[in-house]
Order: sequence, then structure tokens, then C-alpha cells
Amino acid sequence: MPQTLEAPPDSADVIQRLRHAMAAVRLSFTWLGVRRTLTHQQRSTAAGAFGAEGDFVSAGKKLIDTRHPKFKALTTIRGEVVAFWKNLSVPWPEPGIRLMRQDQVDDFNRRMQVFTQQLDERVAELNDHFDELKDSARDRLGSLFNESDYPATLRGAFAITWDFPAVEPPSYLRRLNPELYEQECDRVRSRFAEAARLAEEAFFAELNDLISHLCERLSGSQDGKPKVFRDSAVTNLTDFFTRFRRLNVGSSEELERLVDQAQNTLRGVRPGSLRTSDGLRQHVASQLSGVQSVLDGLMVDRPRRAILRSRRRAEENDR
Repeated sequence: MPQTLEAPPDSADVIQRLRHAMAAVRLSFTWLGVRRTLTHQQRSTAAGAFGAEGDFVSAGKKLIDTRHPKFKALTTIRGEVVAFWKNLSVPWPEPGIRLMRQDQVDDFNRRMQVFTQQLDERVAELNDHFDELKDSARDRLGSLFNESDYPATLRGAFAITWDFPAVEPPSYLRRLNPELYEQECDRVRSRFAEAARLAEEAFFAELNDLISHLCERLSGSQDGKPKVFRDSAVTNLTDFFTRFRRLNVGSSEELERLVDQAQNTLRGVRPGSLRTSDGLRQHVASQLSGVQSVLDGLMVDRPRRAILRSRRRAEENDR
């Protein structure tokens, strides 16, 4: 049955909450490139083995064995950094930037400094094996090996960078060019409106995926036995509830009700209890299936609306 949508929360209020409570944080990496495109002559030579023309063939070479444990340690840290950054933030319309609660900035900055120290230590360890990695590449690449493809050292070839870019119009612009300042205010409001929409959609999609996975694990059987599931099928949902409460921008009352319903269903439920109690499995699966049904309907049927509903009211709040 299609869901009846209530009037959305006042968009100007949502935007103001975002602007007053959030800070933009940008994350980037310096990372050694491990692939090189073959030269024209090398492509022509490779293409000749297939009777093809070099200009119609694309080929490259891998400089370092990225399966080496010391290199994998670097990619693990990078993955942890990205996951940490995303866990504390919501999307922003510009790639590489997200919005974080202002009261989380100090903790984020301290943790990133720890990550930076860990990365530097891992890079130093990889650098100790750099000659070994190059010797291996020389054997594997044959005539394609080129010493000039490699830096003299790996120190400085990997780095984590983060900063807190300004996303509000510069105050001096109001004095220098009031008309341009108003245009910038309009652009910023539109971006925060888009950020609110992106956050709402991301929360809807994540909640739907997590509930769908847990329901699939709790329902039915496999080889006559209840399906096996990892603790993370439950703990990932409880972690989501915590993150949602911390980052919710208040743009969707429907989403808040569904999160409340799912959280109440899982309150006090332990993964071990779900494995040993058929009745509890059935109860939780039934309740969460109801939430998922509503989620599916909302994600399909609700109109694609911008969170910015009243520019005039938003402008009044800025004055």
C-alpha cells in the first residue's frame, strides 16, 4: 500500500541546523602510483603479438607487488581512515568533503594525527623492503623494467591530508559587493539543502540494506537448520542507530519513526539469543520485515523533492 507522506520538516530550519552545527572536513591522500602506461614503442611491440596496431591497444605495467604484506598494511590504514571519516560525517555535494558535527572536530583531529603517525611507521617499514620490491619487479617485468619509474625513497610518497574548508560566504564580500554576497548566500543555501537530501538518502539506503541483510539471515533455513549469521549483522544495525542519532539532520520524520521502530525491536537483543531462540528469531524477523516494507515503499514512491522549500524563509533566518 502506498505510504501517505506528511509535510516535510521546515526546510529552512533543517538548513539552519546544518549550518550552525556542522563543519566541513576535507580528506585527501598522497599515494604512490603503482602503475605506468607503456610507451608507444612498447605498446606496438605488445600489439604485434596479436597482429594488432599499437594505437588501438592500451597496456600498462605494475611497478610494485601490492600483495606484499608491508604494502597491504598501508592500504589497510587508508581504508580505516576513510571509514573513520565517513562514520563521523554526512555527505557534502563536493567530492572529498563531508560535514561533521563541530563538537567532534577536536576528536577527529587527534585521531587523524594518530593515523598519520601509524602511516609514517608503515611507510618506513615498506621502505626497508623497497630494494626487495624493485628486484622482484625487475625479474617480473623483464625489459619493461625502468629504474626511473621509481622514487629514490618511499618516504614522503604516502601521506594523509585533512583540513576544514570554509563553505560559508566570506563576510568581507557583503561590504565589497552586496549583490554578489547575496548570490553566494543563495549558492550556499542550495548546497546545504543538497547536503541534507544526500544525508537523508544515505541513511534510508543504509538502513534498508542492513535490515534486509538481517531479515534474510533470520528467515527460513539452510539444509534444515537456521541460517548462520555473523554478530555483525546485528551490531552493524546498532552502530547505525548510534550514528544516526549523532548525525541526523531532522529532515525526515518518516525516517526517524522507522529508526525508532527498528531500534525498539532490537533493544536488548543479543546475537547469541537470536541463534538459540526460534521464537525470538521469528519475532525480530517479523518486526523488521514490517520496517523494511515501509522503507521499500518510501524509497520507491516518495517524490524526489529538494529539501529547500522556501527560499524566502531561509533568507529571513540569515538576516
